[in-house]
Amino acid sequence: MNNPQDIYDLLIDYGNKDTYAKEVLIGLTWTLCEAEGIGLCMSPAIPTRTLSWSGTLVNKQIKELCLWLRSWNPYQATVAMAAINAIINTNSSLPQQAIALPPSSSANLAVFDYFLPQLRGKRVSVIGRYPGLSRYEQDMTINVIELNPTGNDFPASASEYLLPESDWVFLTATSIPNKTFPRLVELSRQANLVLMGPTLPWLAEFAELGVNYLAGITVTNPKKLRQTIAEGGGVRIFDTGVQYRLLELNK
Repeated sequence: MNNPQDIYDLLIDYGNKDTYAKEVLIGLTWTLCEAEGIGLCMSPAIPTRTLSWSGTLVNKQIKELCLWLRSWNPYQATVAMAAINAIINTNSSLPQQAIALPPSSSANLAVFDYFLPQLRGKRVSVIGRYPGLSRYEQDMTINVIELNPTGNDFPASASEYLLPESDWVFLTATSIPNKTFPRLVELSRQANLVLMGPTLPWLAEFAELGVNYLAGITVTNPKKLRQTIAEGGGVRIFDTGVQYRLLELNK
């Protein structure tokens, strides 16, 4: 698999299961699907009141929901990614091979804290605004690229210029359902590339696309995780229901 666009065929193949969805929960920040296990995906930041399929997803087969990964409707793609992760991340052996990252003062930044000694003085690009990133601005040249930029963030179009010049790129796995993943991976060929976030599917095949590290989560407390998501939690899930783990690919 050398073409980053092939990731969509691969993920849909993994999701081609007769397993039924037991629950789909679309929270303010995270979407949760429970099937063989629990899968997450970041929710779209676009409020809507017109989802025609609300109330119909429980007891649908995952192989039906996973086809939505190709949809340009952000809510359908999000549900599909969470459903696929409910299969992949329950059965993958990779999280057991990964190291558990100790929580930092801001647990959602544990990945950046881990890599900090290697990032000092480097050109670093981060796809997606992670709360608290400003604390690292004195240690490195850090460029934050956002679909909806605020403050000093760069717009998505800046990726074409910033990523090829970066030493390190931290790419949110939410780029998969929002369809920016293929181009962003191509632009990051010369960088150390970290694919990260609760949306991450734990797949070794990412190494074939040039991904150097996977930084995903394992669910530590399913009940508290569900409650936190249902109550609008964002970074709070790192304190109540999940833990970051890190795996270097192609060691």
